[in-house]
Amino acid sequence: MKRIMKKIFLTISILSLMTSCNNDFVDIKDEGQTEAKNFFTTQDDAMQGTNAIYSFLRSWENSAFPAQFVFGVPGDDVEKGSNPGDASFINAYDNFTYTVSDDGVRGYWIGQWQAVNRANQVITNVPKINMDATLKNRLIAEARMLRAYFYFNLVRIYGGVPIYDGLPPDGNYLKARNSTAEVYNFIVADLTAAASVLPQSYPASDLGRVTKGGALGLLSKVYLYMKDYQKAYDTSNQVMSMGYALDPDFNHLFRPAGEFGSESVFEVNCDCSAAFGGSQYAEVQGVRNQYGWGFFTPTPALENAFEPGDIRKELSILREGETTLEGDVIHKGDPQAGNVWNQKVYVPSSLNNNACGYGSIQNIRILRFADILLINAEAANELGNTAAAVTNINKVRTRAHLANTTASTQGALRTAIWQERRVELAMENDRFPDLVRTGQAATVLASKGFVAGKNEVFPIPLDAMNQSNGLFVQNPGY
Repeated sequence: MKRIMKKIFLTISILSLMTSCNNDFVDIKDEGQTEAKNFFTTQDDAMQGTNAIYSFLRSWENSAFPAQFVFGVPGDDVEKGSNPGDASFINAYDNFTYTVSDDGVRGYWIGQWQAVNRANQVITNVPKINMDATLKNRLIAEARMLRAYFYFNLVRIYGGVPIYDGLPPDGNYLKARNSTAEVYNFIVADLTAAASVLPQSYPASDLGRVTKGGALGLLSKVYLYMKDYQKAYDTSNQVMSMGYALDPDFNHLFRPAGEFGSESVFEVNCDCSAAFGGSQYAEVQGVRNQYGWGFFTPTPALENAFEPGDIRKELSILREGETTLEGDVIHKGDPQAGNVWNQKVYVPSSLNNNACGYGSIQNIRILRFADILLINAEAANELGNTAAAVTNINKVRTRAHLANTTASTQGALRTAIWQERRVELAMENDRFPDLVRTGQAATVLASKGFVAGKNEVFPIPLDAMNQSNGLFVQNPGY
């Protein structure tokens, strides 16, 4: 099911590292791989080690099934898709019946820790290399920003998790969970440090490497989750002064021609090449039996959430039988395929590169300038700055061909901003965590089986609990 792509892997699963205090794991060798202890001696090693972190952003665990299990399907905007019998195990995430033994819960956990460990390999080992000092500092800053992103994923899905600031000198990965607040503070420290070093832009050959704007943008989002509205407002204002702008064409924004455009703050390069190798992000969501597997499709609730006249509705939802703006006819009448799909991941037939599989060239937009505007608007509103909030929500609405918001009070604006986030960021893995952080989940998701005090986070996987030697405490209700 999962396409295997040859990459340089420097590490193994951190979950495996957590199983024991001894060094048995170093005896596990995969063909064509290099042990980290024999690596990190040259400047080229430093670059390859950092690139191995980026490769995870395109991985199955971070961009295909597991991420959609925990960020997409639990919300009210995305459902399993495909035909009812295909991968029916995904339904557990739609009705909150997953358990501590569920493979999706475990898969996302393992994947994020693999990524953290790759970042820590760079953060620990690159400082020891005799190489260009400016490049060294930049690569360490890249690793710290990426580590912050992975920890942000972990804390939103599992709550407090162990903090590993580099590779443990004694090789002991057995640690108790840190608190949620401690993890957020760790993320802030990483992003603040990274932003002080990272450049604002790169040459074309390095597109996709993280930037100062990316670090500050992610930091503003982290502050929003922390409910530190003043810092979210101030930091998003910094990003807004850095030259980003909304793409005037919402369709262009998500097509290959719109990649790394004016709206791109943090974007994953999925170019089909030896260096990047594509991803399966678009393939798993593409039109079944035409462009992909047909999973993670828009719900009727999402369709109904758009206002009349909102151009984003038809540019976010791809329908059977329609002809796209690029001239592709979407087939219809296939009982195995469904009838609506995520148009944001659609790659026109004329641009598809079969060398890497359907849609593999589709970049993953992790953070867009529209999100920054809405972060700024929400933070401003919570601070009582109605004028700034109205200005920025209206910028997003104008691009969608909608009239200015009629909301004027703090409460009405709060609701309007949350609604705008829903339709602007539809199917971009923000809806479920937004419902949780804003306290709406228990009401909005009650009919799906959401239990307040439990389903705000997922369980720590059973094997991780067992292998922690009693140091882990399970999340409530599991």
